[in-house]
Amino acid sequence: MKKLEEYVRTIPDFPEPGILFRDVTSVLQDADGLQLAIDTMQDLVKDLDYDVVAGAESRGFIFGTPIAYNNHKPFVLIRKKGKLPSETVSADYDLEYGKATIEMHKDSIKPGQKVLVVDDLIATGGTIEAIVKLINSLGGEVVGILVLMELAGLNGREKLTGYRLDSAITYEGK
Repeated sequence: MKKLEEYVRTIPDFPEPGILFRDVTSVLQDADGLQLAIDTMQDLVKDLDYDVVAGAESRGFIFGTPIAYNNHKPFVLIRKKGKLPSETVSADYDLEYGKATIEMHKDSIKPGQKVLVVDDLIATGGTIEAIVKLINSLGGEVVGILVLMELAGLNGREKLTGYRLDSAITYEGK
């Protein structure tokens, strides 16, 4: 059986020279890779007590929804600004070249609910930091953050000190 890392395609010099891009689509396009990714991620948090799974558009949906389904938990969508139809709360965060805003429905997290945040990747940590702020603003408690891949060289984990962060694969570089 292949290891999870073997399903991740590495593309050198994308999007710019010197970068090794870790492509999640190669995991998704292989039935065994996708199953191994979900199973591995789910196993990392099998000891965690949570009420709700939250995931960011769009790859957080891909990995978070099956984990929520398998554990009979609700799934909360976190989307780009302007995509949700009901009343929302929002948070801004920095991108490499600019800013972005994410939103979630105001009624998606109840005060006191324990939330597992799921995404495909943590790099600089900006997106997940903004997600944590959103959840906290609604009175939720982030009890865990779960990602498929962590780019440890970008130090995203440092922005999330005090939160449990599990990654299925850790790459030491950027």
